[in-house]
Amino acid sequence: MLGTLTSLWNRVFAVLGRVSMYRLVYLALATLAVIAFLLSFFELVAPSPLELVVTLAVLVAVCSAVDAVAQRIVGLPWRIESSLITAHILLFVLRPSLDLTALAGIALAGAVASLSKYILAWRGRHIFNPAAVGATVLALCAIAVPALGTPAWWVGTPAMALPVVLCGLAVLWRTEKVRVIAVFVVIAVAVAVLRTSAQYQAAGITVEGVTIFWQILLSSPFLFLGAFMLSEPLTLPPRRWQQFTVAAVVGVLAGWPIDLGVISLGQERALLVGNLVAFALAFTVRAAVKLTLVSRTPLTPTVNELTFRAKRPLPFLPGQYVELEVPHHHPDARGTRREFSIASAPEDLPELRIAFRESPAAAGGKPQSSYKKALAELDTGGALAATGVWGDFVLPKRTTSPILMVAAGIGITPFAAQLRHQRLAGEDRDVVLVYVASEAAELAFRPDLEASGISVVVFTRDRPADLPSHWLWAQGVRLDAEGLQRVVPDLAGRHAYISGPPGLIADLAPALEKARSITTDAFSGY
Repeated sequence: MLGTLTSLWNRVFAVLGRVSMYRLVYLALATLAVIAFLLSFFELVAPSPLELVVTLAVLVAVCSAVDAVAQRIVGLPWRIESSLITAHILLFVLRPSLDLTALAGIALAGAVASLSKYILAWRGRHIFNPAAVGATVLALCAIAVPALGTPAWWVGTPAMALPVVLCGLAVLWRTEKVRVIAVFVVIAVAVAVLRTSAQYQAAGITVEGVTIFWQILLSSPFLFLGAFMLSEPLTLPPRRWQQFTVAAVVGVLAGWPIDLGVISLGQERALLVGNLVAFALAFTVRAAVKLTLVSRTPLTPTVNELTFRAKRPLPFLPGQYVELEVPHHHPDARGTRREFSIASAPEDLPELRIAFRESPAAAGGKPQSSYKKALAELDTGGALAATGVWGDFVLPKRTTSPILMVAAGIGITPFAAQLRHQRLAGEDRDVVLVYVASEAAELAFRPDLEASGISVVVFTRDRPADLPSHWLWAQGVRLDAEGLQRVVPDLAGRHAYISGPPGLIADLAPALEKARSITTDAFSGY
């Protein structure tokens, strides 16, 4: 049974991985919009069918028009998914209407939301969640002109709870933000339960805590706010502990809104405060940095290494990844942004290196993505934008902690950076590397790995030539849980780091569970 569930999850994860995060988020929101439209015929949600259709049409038109003009001014290609995501989020946050004045307010919120991506930005990245900005501005304008309408968060209704959870999980699993958003929801619901209980008690009303809990969980906007707004990678800090901090701040403010007189710090305003906290925590890395291509070097028959020169400082920790924007005509479903583990060490700056595998389309394999084609066609001297550095795939600060590294294919990249940094910084760590490749010719970064002096166990079909004395070819050993324990007998005393496909992680899980800790490498794909 467990094996079947694991296999099913690996298939789902693989399917989700073939769709860009922008498109996945849009499809999830569009699914929720269709469900809400169907529920509206049975009056299970507040808006009517016509109100939903008209409101969404206005939001899509306004957000798309503003984004198209703004991106033309700044010289960027128009990303339709971004406009559609903003419009759909606002559909669930605002109060759908057929009234012309209220529709004007909705259009104002959409325009402000889209403009905020370019005006309230720092070095190419917006600081605040656009939909939250649009909703807040509308709420402030409604103080003077009530007819403009206010945010209603009508998505917080029992009929929408399950669809929001399912669609939200598809996004959160892909971005590996399930734990972060779970912390937010737990804190927000707990604080809201305390607040509501106190209000009932003050009013002399007796209501069971369980009843209050379910009422808040199913009828509050916390699920939607967390899954589709707080989880936005562009407004979250890069480290996991920082993300938990932001989740806690937003959870407290959303659960117990602070009254400021004419307005309170609830829901969208709570998120804006959290965005400010995130900006403060990651001020040095939340910026677009221009990278100029210096050279292109083949590492293996299918892997190329690109060396860039950063125009200004780009601080990172070995093991983190960088997001590269490669604008090109007619992008496919995966979009114009992609994450790459940084292959170089911080000591190599201003040079920064990445590695990527080219799809063997000519050999009858899957065709390359439009992004990979554009990256392959980039000439020396060409420029790209690094839109940020992210990730928690970093080694323990204590250099005395024994480490096990498990890499499959291109998954060796973050380890190459860490081992190069270890050598250049003069660190002495107890490290064992298990390196899996299809054949010996596909072993990338051999010079850096050999220079590190660590023990390496190689799993390939053919024997690699000229193996150093501290390298071992695991001939005839199958790389599964049992095989891993055979080649690393002291696994239980090591901190395990694994960079590879979900299937490999699942196969090794029984053995890795015996390690002192497990850290896996994963990208959001946004």
